[in-house]
Amino acid sequence: MIDAYEDPGTPDRRGGWRYLWWLVRCQPGRCAAGAVLASVWMVLLAATPYLMAKAIDEGLEPGDFAALTGWSVALFVVGSFNAWLSIMRHRTMTRVRMDANFRTVKVVVGHAVRLGAALPRRAGAGEVVTIGVGDVQTISQSLTVVGPGVGAVVAYLAVAVLLISVSPLIAAVVLLGMPTIVVLVGPLLTRLQGTETEYRERQGVLTARIADLAGGLRVLNGLGGKGLFADAFHQDSQRLRRQGYRVGAVTSWVQALGVGLPTLFLAVVTWLAARLAAQGDITVGELVSVYGYVAVLVGPVAFWVECGYQLSRGVVAARRVVRFLRLEPLEDTGTRDAPAEPSVLHDPESGVRVLPGRLTALAAARPADTALVIDRLGRYTPSTVTWGGVPLDEMALAQVRERILVADHEADLFAGTLSDVIGGAEKGFRGAGNCATSHDAPAHAKRPSEAPPEAHMTQALHTAAADDIVQALPDGLASEIDAQARNLSGGQRQRIRLVRALTANPEVLLAIEPTSALDAHTEARVASRLRAARDGRTTVVTTTSPLVLDHMDTVHYLVDGKVAATGTHRDLLDSEPGYRALVARDTDAEEAVR
Repeated sequence: MIDAYEDPGTPDRRGGWRYLWWLVRCQPGRCAAGAVLASVWMVLLAATPYLMAKAIDEGLEPGDFAALTGWSVALFVVGSFNAWLSIMRHRTMTRVRMDANFRTVKVVVGHAVRLGAALPRRAGAGEVVTIGVGDVQTISQSLTVVGPGVGAVVAYLAVAVLLISVSPLIAAVVLLGMPTIVVLVGPLLTRLQGTETEYRERQGVLTARIADLAGGLRVLNGLGGKGLFADAFHQDSQRLRRQGYRVGAVTSWVQALGVGLPTLFLAVVTWLAARLAAQGDITVGELVSVYGYVAVLVGPVAFWVECGYQLSRGVVAARRVVRFLRLEPLEDTGTRDAPAEPSVLHDPESGVRVLPGRLTALAAARPADTALVIDRLGRYTPSTVTWGGVPLDEMALAQVRERILVADHEADLFAGTLSDVIGGAEKGFRGAGNCATSHDAPAHAKRPSEAPPEAHMTQALHTAAADDIVQALPDGLASEIDAQARNLSGGQRQRIRLVRALTANPEVLLAIEPTSALDAHTEARVASRLRAARDGRTTVVTTTSPLVLDHMDTVHYLVDGKVAATGTHRDLLDSEPGYRALVARDTDAEEAVR
């Protein structure tokens, strides 16, 4: 199977069928071995009634004990060998499926890393989770066709040849009857693809809804909206359940016909063979062999139907994977160098101008407005932003990522020790959301004269008032942190995210709501320490907290995404009624916390 560190190869993204064929071509030897083992196994299943017919006609009927013993021994040997073949076939096909499973996982995860910050903008969380949880397994299971599927065809042809030697009439009935059964099931497989596709789409939406509810449950409880969202989720889940019933109805018919029609056909052929035996056209041994041959054919036909069922589901899943693989990361067409020295960041669309080496705040009634400005300033969306008078989009993306860091207050926190979670910024790892992923995150932006990374981490912990988090954990910085830091409180998670961003020590730090989940006392400490920690470095925060705004050099007040006023916090309180009302609401909230 594919090694954990092996290159999975370049997938064929031209369609679902081509992707499945690519998975087969990635392991041709193993797939060929599975097909050969399955073919020999099924052909030897058909050899059993042949040997039994010989034992009856040449040993039992004439009373030849030696012949009966010889054919019985041959029957035992063939059966034992076939049992071993069955084990090897199953083992080989398991490896085929596991290779396809792991290869698809590596391809999807690798592409998610390449997408970086573009991922949440191009695909929903539910889509990615559904691919990882369900589609990968469905795709790997569909590769059963390269083993039992090929074996079923070979066994069918072998039995047809054997039946011709017994009775051309019976052979003709079998040769025409079995394909008829497959044709009858075909339309159901087409319908299954449609219902399965719709089911998968709704499943992805509902999975995303689950993730959103889990992340915002505490907020929903506080706002009294838990019941409303619970009712909406209940309705969505009921629709998904009804769609699942529709998929199950089609599946049950496919499986029932796959087993029932061959069994019914077996009865018809047995009746026909019995009439021929009664008329003396075939011997009793040949009658037994015909019954055995047709009974053996039930397996291959059932395999055909099962393979068609698995392929129908596999193609649906493969199309979802291909659609995800076709997503492109943020285009990097920049060729110009970033400014050699700290320079002004200017967003003409909003009017925001960020002076180098200063603390700047963006305040707006709608957090989405300020977040969009940060996205443009950090080059996570196409824009007309300039840096030092040069369009940001024309600069090499690697240089932008090396010097500008966007710190989202909801950025992902990966499992590991607290030291790794924080120190990951030094190695170029940041959370998703508006922050870059490991693919396009910057390296540590420090100058030779600056302090080492350990000193940055210690200072960052102090600046973010996170020393108590380290002290409260049993092993300090060596303590294990769960994925998304679920073993920490909301305020602790936000401080750890801020520590991670400060530890990276970027030239330009763009922080989205870095203190929104903190209590007033902690927020005041963070705000007062941020100035000293970022002295001489450009820092932009989005906030409406007066505790933070009062420490800023410049505040941009935005209305409908445009700068309505600029000044210090106190100047804006005196001159802008809208700003005063916005901050007053925040003040009321903080007094309620106290």
